[in-house]
Amino acid sequence: MRSALGSSVSIQGANSTNIELFVTLGGIVLLFAGLWKVFEKAGKPGWAGIIPIYNLYVLVKISGNAWYWFALFFLPVINFFATLKVSIDIAGKFNKGILFGLGLTFLSFIFYPLLGFGGYQYNDATTSTGGMA
Repeated sequence: MRSALGSSVSIQGANSTNIELFVTLGGIVLLFAGLWKVFEKAGKPGWAGIIPIYNLYVLVKISGNAWYWFALFFLPVINFFATLKVSIDIAGKFNKGILFGLGLTFLSFIFYPLLGFGGYQYNDATTSTGGMA
């Protein structure tokens, strides 16, 4: 008598698992490469984009927000709104609008490489002295 477990057939093949793994790793590499370039455009070290918690801190600094926005990333529910604000502010620093900021929030693996490898320039309005006399 054969057991039911011994004769089971895998519904999901091993090849699909490998494809999912490579797609996931490719998305992660693409996101980190985009973050690296965004950080360099903003005058920060590019390697900071691949350090997990430090990159949030640097993103808050790039966006021009106060340090406590970094702490808000660790509070449930509030972290969603902090991510929205920081992403929209980063888009603003690159002269992009709210929709691009929403893209940075929800499709970051696409929009950060666009921002990093595209022709967008970082514009830190707090350090410019473009006042008229």
